[in-house]
Amino acid sequence: MMSSPESHHSTEPIFQARALRKIYHTGELDVVALNNVDIDFHASELVVLLGASGSGKSTLLNILGGLDVPTSGQLRYRGWDLTEGDERTLTLFRRNCVGFVFQFYNLIPSLTARENVALITDISRDPMKPEDALALVGLEHRMDHFPSQLSGGEQQRVAIARAIAKKPEVLLCDEPTGALDVNTGINVLEAVERINRELGTLTVIITHNADMAGMADRVLHLKDGQIIKSHQNETRLPVTSLKW
Repeated sequence: MMSSPESHHSTEPIFQARALRKIYHTGELDVVALNNVDIDFHASELVVLLGASGSGKSTLLNILGGLDVPTSGQLRYRGWDLTEGDERTLTLFRRNCVGFVFQFYNLIPSLTARENVALITDISRDPMKPEDALALVGLEHRMDHFPSQLSGGEQQRVAIARAIAKKPEVLLCDEPTGALDVNTGINVLEAVERINRELGTLTVIITHNADMAGMADRVLHLKDGQIIKSHQNETRLPVTSLKW
């Protein structure tokens, strides 16, 4: 029986990945998406993953989030061995511990912003109120609007509010600004950064926009399924000061 994550000391890494490999079998071809990745992630960190398409960024993020499992290697979350977990364990892990933000918002058109967020809070253990989650992303005045009445950036911020309303320890963002223009993207990244700062949520952001590196505590560069470079920023730059 796995112990509760609350019982582990807070200085322990949130994630410990060791020798993670992921191989996709496509016909007669084997594609190595991750190749012996060793990495730790810590509480309250904001980490940016940089790399070209096919470098392994999304594969690593999906394995961290319990959406995929490695072919070999080990992934531990607060001492739990996720690589040994069955589907029920991974489902509980995704539901209770991880928030996801993707490039596309996946909002339900017939529900207001508040109702879209409430879909998550209704099934969570100890959620914040939908209104509080929307206020964190600066949408307290738009919570009764439907997605069709919101801009793309506002819809993405609703998606972020939905992801963090269950108070996850981990927020995983896959190209969260990929469908947005620069100014709108800045608004979205400011919301992500505020959540990381105020809630202490471990936040991992995938992008191939190197300009975003300055907002991170740590920047990981991926190529051919491997982390080829890791850089620690001495200070995090405000999102608005980054060159775009």
